[in-house]
Amino acid sequence: MQFPDLPLWTPDESRIARAPLTALARRAGVADYDALHRLSVAHPADYWRHVLDHLGIEWFAPYRTFCVHAPDAAHPRWFVGGRINWVHNALRWARDPRHAGRTALACETEDGRSDTLSYAAFDLQVRRVAGGLRASGVARGDRVGLMLPMGPQAVVALLAVSALGAVCVPLFTGFGADAIASRLELAGARVLIAADGFRRRGRVVEAASAINEAAGRLPLLAHVFVVPGGGPAIEGAFATRPWAALAGTAPIAAFEAMDPNDPFMIVFTSGTTGAPKGTVHVHGGFPLKIAHDTAFHFEVGQGDVWCWPSDMGWIVGPITTIGALTAGATLLCYDGAPDFPDGSRLAAMIERHRVTHFGASPTLIRSLAANEALSTRGDLRSLRLLMAAGEVLDPDHFEWFFRRIGGGVLPVINYTGGTEASGAILANVAVRAIKASGFNSASPGVHAFAADDEGRRIVGTPGELTIAAPFVGMTQGFWQADARYMEAYWQAVPGCWTHGDLVQEDHEGHFFVLGRSDDTVKVAGKRLGPAEVESVVHAALPLRDAAAIGLPDAMKGQKLVVLLQPQDGAAADAVAAFAERASRAIEHALGKPFRPAAVHCVPDLPRTRNGKVMRRVIRRVLSGQPPGDLSSLGNPEALAAIRQLANAG
Repeated sequence: MQFPDLPLWTPDESRIARAPLTALARRAGVADYDALHRLSVAHPADYWRHVLDHLGIEWFAPYRTFCVHAPDAAHPRWFVGGRINWVHNALRWARDPRHAGRTALACETEDGRSDTLSYAAFDLQVRRVAGGLRASGVARGDRVGLMLPMGPQAVVALLAVSALGAVCVPLFTGFGADAIASRLELAGARVLIAADGFRRRGRVVEAASAINEAAGRLPLLAHVFVVPGGGPAIEGAFATRPWAALAGTAPIAAFEAMDPNDPFMIVFTSGTTGAPKGTVHVHGGFPLKIAHDTAFHFEVGQGDVWCWPSDMGWIVGPITTIGALTAGATLLCYDGAPDFPDGSRLAAMIERHRVTHFGASPTLIRSLAANEALSTRGDLRSLRLLMAAGEVLDPDHFEWFFRRIGGGVLPVINYTGGTEASGAILANVAVRAIKASGFNSASPGVHAFAADDEGRRIVGTPGELTIAAPFVGMTQGFWQADARYMEAYWQAVPGCWTHGDLVQEDHEGHFFVLGRSDDTVKVAGKRLGPAEVESVVHAALPLRDAAAIGLPDAMKGQKLVVLLQPQDGAAADAVAAFAERASRAIEHALGKPFRPAAVHCVPDLPRTRNGKVMRRVIRRVLSGQPPGDLSSLGNPEALAAIRQLANAG
């Protein structure tokens, strides 16, 4: 990839002056953002004291010590001696007469139904559902599965579980029985809150069958609370009750006072081998990191309206829920397909709800760009900031998002961290210039850099994304799998977290993510990120998507293989010419050594259920290996064409 030399967007002096980061720098007594960032990594205890004061975070009991490495840097304990419950901070606005009547949730469904809840009404709902769960025996530390589409019940349930000191286990609504059973079994969940179905593209998608099959393998499961969604009955060897039985219970009076290191959520993520990994997040970690990022990366505040379409089973669901509510903003939830009844759906929602902050995955951004006439058909002038996260966003689509959705004037906050890190490791801040596809800073409080094989910082060449010290928000480990956690993050460079991303930092301090380091292609000793290749072919050809992978090669160690998914309607003769056009474009852009050994056109690429291309599955199938964990694969039919390629040699 040819990284941009020039900024796409640059803040003016007035924008820098009114930025929340500038206010935080003044509070900390430093001159500017650069000095603030240096403070955040050199003296994190001081930095976080200023952050918590700025955000108005309330504690049941103040902490005595910011961090203790016990027993080591991989297992820190945060805010030692304090007592907190993140739900208390998300609902503090309901206790403020000036704010209680403002909208906490605005929820829209695919069929056009819309509903709102004020902070006061939302607070009462959370307390009632928590009361119902407590009456059913849910107590501190119990694990509760949550498999609901992104709507009021999902948001209320997440807070109600945490309010009791129990641990939420979010599940994607499209999971099959194996994925549901494996995650709830690993977590030891006794309770599940689930929808029996939901609507997508005008029809009911039933979820009950998968839940019923999974439940047969879960002897610990004692209670299932059902949100009606038009599906068949959920039934089995457990007590089944309707959601209304929770929502109609007497409300609890107070939230449990938790140690900051007590878990509130286990989010499962698939690995290349073995069972899913349950990342453990705690009351004094994820919620505080997300409150930080919401204020200082996304600049969300009281009265703003935040929309970032997702599912509670993916990390963006909890991020938006915790971020918007802790900031006193309105969370706009959408339960439906983003292009139903047509591609103007999201633009119309932005106009209808006067959205100020809009986030999208790169997959969604590419879909919007492919249907520009519809996706921009709406009044987008309420927008003040855009966000992108989930995978690498190539420069062309980054610039499209900036110009066509943001009107060429709004900052695009590129954001990367992942399920294990809560929020940002790298991100854009709106007090620095932004380059297309780049990240203009390591997140404050995170000492991140590109490292060589010895763990030394490098600039101008690809390296492993590495973090030099523990950071607020990092997972406390994998649920009941500490050895896997240590192997995944802490063994490559002693004392440092290695994240698994390949990045490059330019000489102006901008980072570019090249892809997962285990997706890295190394041809004759030359490292190449898949995003570099995919950006080239996206710019050269009319594609829906592309995937670049490395396969074993006797001479070069690895060879580059590229799979292309042409846009719908591409003529057969055009598709036949794609391979050569792609090869020439890659050779021209990246050099002759990187000309691909093979380029194939396929009808579709295997993706996770939230749209990420599963390169490791493609790589394993084309290498003749078992595909590995497919529990998050959303379109198994896509593997047929790839298996044919493997069989053809």
